Amino acid sequence: MTQTTAARLEAIRLEMAKANLDAFIIPRADEYLGEYVPERNERMQWISNFTGSAGMVIVLKESAVIFVDGRYTVQVKQQVDGTLFEYLSLTDNPQIEWLSDKLKSDARVGYDSRLHPLSWQKSAESKLAKAQIQLVSVDENPIDLHWQNRPAASTSPVVLFDDKSAGKTSLQKRLEIGAAVAKAGADTALITSLDSFCWLLNIRGNDVPCLPIVLGTALLHANGDMELFTDLSKLPAGIDEHVGTGVTFSDEATLKTALNKLAGRKLLADPNSANAWSQLTAEQAGAQLIAGLDPVSLPKAQKNESELAGLRACHVRDGVAVSRFLAWLDREVSAGNFYDEGVLADKLETFRLEDELYREPSFDTISAVGGNAAMCHYNHNNGTPATMTNNSIYLVDSGAQYLDGTTDVTRTLAIGQVSDEQKKMVTLVLKGHIALDQARFPRGTTGQQLDAFARQYLWQHGFDYDHGTGHGVGHFLSVHEGPQRVAKNSNDVALLPGMVISNEPGYYRADEFGIRLENLVAVRPCEALAGAEREIFEFEALTMIPMDTRLIDKTLLSDAEINWFNDYHTQVFDTLSPFMQGEELDWLANATKAI
Repeated sequence: MTQTTAARLEAIRLEMAKANLDAFIIPRADEYLGEYVPERNERMQWISNFTGSAGMVIVLKESAVIFVDGRYTVQVKQQVDGTLFEYLSLTDNPQIEWLSDKLKSDARVGYDSRLHPLSWQKSAESKLAKAQIQLVSVDENPIDLHWQNRPAASTSPVVLFDDKSAGKTSLQKRLEIGAAVAKAGADTALITSLDSFCWLLNIRGNDVPCLPIVLGTALLHANGDMELFTDLSKLPAGIDEHVGTGVTFSDEATLKTALNKLAGRKLLADPNSANAWSQLTAEQAGAQLIAGLDPVSLPKAQKNESELAGLRACHVRDGVAVSRFLAWLDREVSAGNFYDEGVLADKLETFRLEDELYREPSFDTISAVGGNAAMCHYNHNNGTPATMTNNSIYLVDSGAQYLDGTTDVTRTLAIGQVSDEQKKMVTLVLKGHIALDQARFPRGTTGQQLDAFARQYLWQHGFDYDHGTGHGVGHFLSVHEGPQRVAKNSNDVALLPGMVISNEPGYYRADEFGIRLENLVAVRPCEALAGAEREIFEFEALTMIPMDTRLIDKTLLSDAEINWFNDYHTQVFDTLSPFMQGEELDWLANATKAI
């Protein structure tokens, strides 16, 4: 018999009473602190039924609260019982401050130190202490104790990723990163980002939806030796030879023992991305923590020539698949056939599934019609998918994991006739996309410095958008890869050759329509500037998919922008046409003809 939500809350409160806790914090994150969470680790969903990608639940003795951001204000009321939970804003009601006001002094707040980064733990502990409230780490998560019929952990075997595709052997990578660990003044680095240790060992997996990684944690020593703590039953034959000398594999349950052996050693760890438990365990054992970025993140972001070759190749095949979908969609609309968002997302994947190197989506497809597209992270799976209507705009943001690379593309499409106002807004977004695509910039330039390139034309007309303009993308790894970003309030990470980022300005008018135009681009040296006094970089477009000319107001474009648009479409046609035929080739020729 399935437990009711009320029964689950009572079970948590029973454990709270045993531990003398006045509150217990349940984040959406799991122990790996990644963007994607395996079904087995969806603890916030278990306690609340909420399926959103961000949020927090706090259980008190007599009540419970769920905090969600603006994307989920409608969804949370559909999924979460309002008689059991109060709904509060994740951003307007900082949770620790809320607890400080809610609880009396001498109260005890429980948390699972595996589910929070060390930076959060330090901040929360300090803020609560000012209110004379104690933050208490639990030895066992009460949800794990009471989760009946908990989904099983993935048993998918580890995949050995070809050294040729990776461009370097694991040993080469480990020696290079190990030297960086030593340069940071550390003996060992704690590698908790799942894509980081998979990249280091040239392995992939299937433990998390949309992310081809293996669950586990690693310790990388300054001499390049490495210990991976994971499920040993998933290791394939030949892995020792594949990863090379200096790598040992241990059961994940032995990680605590290994951390306890770090007494007297200097441990490099990222307090913002590694969980508090691992760092506090090492520190309590006598290790000295050195706070720093994951030493793998920057080298991983700078794709080598083999990785870039794979990314270029998969973008050609992805361009064919998505273009075939767009051709199908135009034919169906012309025939008066209108489908719901879920059917459209599934149909798009059928074209990708024809590629033998395709593995899975790189994220849940955002298939959004009309006003739903105004929610920039909309997911049709969180409610009843809407059906497209004539004379509207359809936005589809999708991506794929191929064995040779990762893709992410957004196209905004006219369904029937669109208004002049909609064309104007699409064209302003396009102008920003072109400006960023054509940017040239000196070494040392950050994504924050480039962000305004994409927003300038919207700003001139009094508009803007609330998401970042670009994120990093991995090589058959995470579709949201750091550390580089393009955003208003980004970071100080400079863009470097080999980095792949998205170029995705947008515009969203609540309840009416949404617009986003996204390509992936790679940073490369600019060879065209003869006599440049500084090292200058530019972008190479990887995405090869037509943009909808029916949504463009040519009168708002300069001659240079018109030339860019036509040149891009010429490149798309020349790249994709050898792989298309019949009415699909005819569609491509029409979709890419000059404006």
